[in-house]
Amino acid sequence: MRALITGGTGFVGQHLTKRLPRPIIAGRNVEKTKNLFPDSEVRKWDGSQNADPSFLDGVDTIYHLAGESIFHGRWDTAKKERIRTSRIEGTRHLVDFIAKAENRPMTLICSSAVGYYGSRGDEKLTESSAPGDDFLAKVCLDWEQEALRAEEYGVRVVLIRTGVVLGDDGGALAQMLLPFKLGLGGRLGNGRQYMSWIHIDDLTAIMLYAKENTNLRGPVNAVAPTPVTNSEFTHALAATLHRPAFLPVPGFALKVVLGEFADVLLGSQRVIPEALQQTNYTYTFPQIEVALKNLL
Repeated sequence: MRALITGGTGFVGQHLTKRLPRPIIAGRNVEKTKNLFPDSEVRKWDGSQNADPSFLDGVDTIYHLAGESIFHGRWDTAKKERIRTSRIEGTRHLVDFIAKAENRPMTLICSSAVGYYGSRGDEKLTESSAPGDDFLAKVCLDWEQEALRAEEYGVRVVLIRTGVVLGDDGGALAQMLLPFKLGLGGRLGNGRQYMSWIHIDDLTAIMLYAKENTNLRGPVNAVAPTPVTNSEFTHALAATLHRPAFLPVPGFALKVVLGEFADVLLGSQRVIPEALQQTNYTYTFPQIEVALKNLL
């Protein structure tokens, strides 16, 4: 039995694929996906209902990572609808295929995000904390509810609530590097907002761990055990690059440039990975300074 990945061409998906034996990649464009993963089996699925249920044949674990990027493009009405639809309807259709499958997978590991909690200041947030009420929180809540329907068909569901994913070849860190390398980096807003982060290697390890540890089910905060404020992150990044960090970006300026997405950057989420800590999961990069030195 093998693992199938949706969203395998994305930043996290490409890293996860490298750590799986003989993964199956579900993609919109089979030829393009095959060029990216020449040694993997590719099955066509575009997130809609238009796929044969047989595309789950031989699959015991699904890693569902597909969804419109929240980082690229201004959040106009059309962008927000793509963010919502790609996650909620895509997950709904995937679970419908699970229901129809002759041999159902044992585990669905579905990506989610700490955006589930909304902006909560310095409140410590665990998997049992209530959801927020902003746009991303509502998306995450509905997204997770669609994934949890798979439990009705005997499938164990793990909801991976990711923080800011740090990697040297994509994700949030890649977009931050240029201004810092030019000596133009600085905190965002007042810098007091908490940032829950995770090294890409720890994130993929947590996803693999979720498959093997059958005691894990429901929400899992995939974040490092040491959330930092934006100011702390800024100083750690600048120190790692041996660059100054004295040009703060005012919150109002972010909102002018980025619109509603600025609220994501200025929001505060102090998330604790309680579910992983209870299973004694061991992080490779628990501290931000160690993570940044490894990546940079």
